Amino acid sequence: MTDIRELTQAEGRQYQQQTTGRDMARRNYLNLDTGILLAILFIAVVFRFHKITLPLVDGFSWREISTAMMADNFQQRSWNIFFPEVSWTGPGPSYQGREFQIVSYITALLYQLFGWHDWYGRVVAAVFGMVTVFSLHRLTALCWGKMHAHAAALAYALMPATIMIDSSFLPDPVMLALATLGVWLFVKYWAGGNGWLLPLATASISLGALSKPPGLVAGAVIFYLMVCWIQEKKQKQATRVFLWGLVSLAIVAAYYSWAIYLGRNYPPFHIAGSGGYIWDDGFWAYVKNRFYVKSAWNTWVWWFYGSPFLMLLAVGLWIPPRPAEDPEQRRLSAIPYVWLAAATILYLAAAGEITANVWNFHIFHVPVAMFSGHGALLLATLSPRAVLKPAVALRAICIVAVALAGSTLPLVRTMKKPVAMKGKLLGEELARLAKPGDLVVATAPDVGDPIAVYYSRARGWVFPPGGGDADWSKFVADDATAIAQLEELRAQGADLFGVTKNATDHADLRFFEHHVGVIDYLDKTATKLVDSDDLLVYRITRP
Repeated sequence: MTDIRELTQAEGRQYQQQTTGRDMARRNYLNLDTGILLAILFIAVVFRFHKITLPLVDGFSWREISTAMMADNFQQRSWNIFFPEVSWTGPGPSYQGREFQIVSYITALLYQLFGWHDWYGRVVAAVFGMVTVFSLHRLTALCWGKMHAHAAALAYALMPATIMIDSSFLPDPVMLALATLGVWLFVKYWAGGNGWLLPLATASISLGALSKPPGLVAGAVIFYLMVCWIQEKKQKQATRVFLWGLVSLAIVAAYYSWAIYLGRNYPPFHIAGSGGYIWDDGFWAYVKNRFYVKSAWNTWVWWFYGSPFLMLLAVGLWIPPRPAEDPEQRRLSAIPYVWLAAATILYLAAAGEITANVWNFHIFHVPVAMFSGHGALLLATLSPRAVLKPAVALRAICIVAVALAGSTLPLVRTMKKPVAMKGKLLGEELARLAKPGDLVVATAPDVGDPIAVYYSRARGWVFPPGGGDADWSKFVADDATAIAQLEELRAQGADLFGVTKNATDHADLRFFEHHVGVIDYLDKTATKLVDSDDLLVYRITRP
């Protein structure tokens, strides 16, 4: 009897040791995964916060400035988030039909707390970019496993496009962060998580779509998983998702109906992003332009990805991950394909708008990062099975080095060139010369860019004046029309006129060559204040 008791105790101690050993191994594995995720987040922080105080003079200047102006007007004129207002169409109010202003409103709150700095909007965008990195990692882990999660998050952290957009004063980082967070929360709910995840996911995806319409692409993933539940005869769960989806769509539709109403009924009668779609230009116009594929390809190669990331993307798309044995896991593994397909459909309908305003490609970057990460794992392991070995780690380091040298560093440097610096200098000169309440008229190096008005810290107009349906990125045909526009602005109270001497419109016409008669007119009717190598500024005299 004693021998049996001792044997039982010995077996118990052995089992306890084995269990403790497994628990320790599991904890060590979790700690390793956590450490890798923290390292990826640190890398993402380094690239997004490098030169975060850069003025709004990079390649996205035009769109950033409009967002920054709305933040200014929230803080200086009205905190009503439903009336976003710019400062480049006169004394105002200059309400415009815009997306829900999350990034500009948060930035305005920072202005109120800490004072005005033009780079606060970049900080807000970068913080949301970090949310995307984390959410993408967790979503990929549910779809394809932890090794793929590390690879996808690192790909997103290092892609030139994501670094540039996530550190720009734009609504797109908020849109993608909230959409990705919402999809991750919903997938957790779908896989058996707590019921409170559904309203949280709905709120996050809804805010993402309100931040910018491409966020609706995330809804395709929700619809796909709802259909999976219907096929499994889980009608109760599917019905609950359907009802929450209706609530989300109703909120999004109500807001954008208001934005359209605002843009159509208040001067300057402008709705952002309201052109360039297939229903505007016509199907055959899209076919004639080959759905703008050449423009998109040039953006991908020379700005957003570069050859190394495009090669990783191609490999990841060509060789899919190993199919899971569990049917539920197989359904989850299709999510990146669903997201990519929905984003592609969006592109086919809005290629003109997306290629004209390239930050709209941001909705693609979740599946692009996932497939690029998968491609990197395939090349590192030389096998569909991801196993961490010394040789695999060495190949992974080489792949990251090639991506950094061939894509990340040169393309980010290109995109962040201060191409609009002279427009900023013009704005600062106008600010120096302006009296309280003065209205300015300004023509920046990129005609139509309101950067000089923004940095003048005053209100006024771009020149040629814009805001409605007219194309203000091109000079008018003759001096007589331009002079008539100046006279109209003077009648509305314009006090200062400034132009950079390299100002060029989108038809490659230079102001100082195309509008010689306008300069002669100003010399006769206004007082010249500045005539330097870069700038020309006049004080407009009253009749």
